[in-house]
Amino acid sequence: MSTHIFERYGDTPVLEPRPGKWDAVSTFNPGAIMHNGKVLMVYRAVTDLQAYISRLGLAVSSDGYHFDRAVDTCVHEFQRRYEAGGVEDARITRDGDDFLVTYAAVPVIPGPAYEQVDWFNRAKKDPYIDRPGAPPMGPSFTGLLRSKDLKTFTVEGLLTPPGIDDRDGILFPEKINGKYAMLHRPTSWTGAAYGTPKPSIWIAFSDDLKTWDYGSGGQYLLMKPQQGAAWEEQKIGGGPPPIKTRHGWLCIYHGVDNRHVYRVGAALLDADNPLKVLGRTRSFLMEPEMEWEKTGVIPNVVFPTGLVLKGERELLMYYGGADHVVGLAVADLDTLIAHLTA
Repeated sequence: MSTHIFERYGDTPVLEPRPGKWDAVSTFNPGAIMHNGKVLMVYRAVTDLQAYISRLGLAVSSDGYHFDRAVDTCVHEFQRRYEAGGVEDARITRDGDDFLVTYAAVPVIPGPAYEQVDWFNRAKKDPYIDRPGAPPMGPSFTGLLRSKDLKTFTVEGLLTPPGIDDRDGILFPEKINGKYAMLHRPTSWTGAAYGTPKPSIWIAFSDDLKTWDYGSGGQYLLMKPQQGAAWEEQKIGGGPPPIKTRHGWLCIYHGVDNRHVYRVGAALLDADNPLKVLGRTRSFLMEPEMEWEKTGVIPNVVFPTGLVLKGERELLMYYGGADHVVGLAVADLDTLIAHLTA
């Protein structure tokens, strides 16, 4: 049962598709960041349900609750072969004067019409796709974009190992012990050699955002689905970039049950050693309840990807509802930390 620490802001989404526009089918799974007193949101959008190729758009809010499109067109779409099927699920951090955006790079068109598209047949020869054991739709990877304004981007390349289905790559907002740190979810890292039976959340470290230390075996395994917690028994994955508090790193994550229902959980990590979990929700914090969370492109999904601290204590969590719209839930930071450390 939900703890009700997070409460929805109103009964309607804060961002919805616009008929006749480039984001006509779905607007969901947004990254968010506070910048110069405004919340900037990089959202995932789909134009055509049949091909279902995702692009990124930009919305802005002066209060964190009400959003307008910052531009009327998409701000980023696929440029490399490994993202030819779309760019999905942005998460935003800062690196000096730059914005860093991690995203899921999809090499194969997701929609049901993908086999009729000519360039897909050419893309089949790509080494990222054409390999033994590849899922029918191909893997997805974590890519990195760099930007000054979230309107134009430089493609920095992939952060996760080639040939491995590894999305939900999320950078910490600052270096830890002099290194960049990233949460990620390699789907195939399961079994006795990895110390987890199901897809789990891992950490990797880097000096330069180019070469990554992923550990060996289960060395950098952060969290796996909790035994007896049915709401996350199928898999877990990272949510928004962690927020640093005086108690440690606050991490919001998602859990998936065997009926493919997506719910929200949280954990608290040690500030200096993020592999040390100080607290974690046993029960979920939020589950699909609204009609627009239960019914959509993918039903029964609340998928958190953006988290902003407004003032000293107000947490604004932005999430995708049923892979169709953007919702907002609000929580008190101190209440959530107390829940995690009880």
